Amino acid sequence: MTFEPTDTMEHFMEKFLDGKVVGSLWFHHIRGWYEHKHDFDILFMMYEDMKKNFRSSVLKISRFLEKELSEEVVDAVMNQATFENMKSIPQANYTNIIENQCGMRHQEGQIMRKGTIGDWKHHLTVEQSERFDKIFQRKMKDFPLKFIWDINE
Repeated sequence: MTFEPTDTMEHFMEKFLDGKVVGSLWFHHIRGWYEHKHDFDILFMMYEDMKKNFRSSVLKISRFLEKELSEEVVDAVMNQATFENMKSIPQANYTNIIENQCGMRHQEGQIMRKGTIGDWKHHLTVEQSERFDKIFQRKMKDFPLKFIWDINE
């Protein structure tokens, strides 16, 4: 499937809600992986949780991988996995995928933009936000994972 570039947030939102973006319909994508979490040994991590308590998240990942890490190694992982470090590494920031498969120029479709939580509030109108909330509530009402939309939640 070839994806056409988007011109506006409104255009992207329509495509996103129709499932005409990489990963298909986000709600189905998340549910599909969650339904098979035990089949594939999947650990679900929320970026917001990692931002709230990075060390705890690194330790959670190491436990999931059944790897005992010394404090020095945990510190090294935390240093290497900072947002700024990851943003500068093409293998981590999806530069090639965005440009080659999504039809977006890297700066327009940059996945790792700021590293802040809740920045969507600066890009969506109140109407778009309310529309997404209604659709999210309807499609994910019985989903067991909690999504955090604000760092204060």
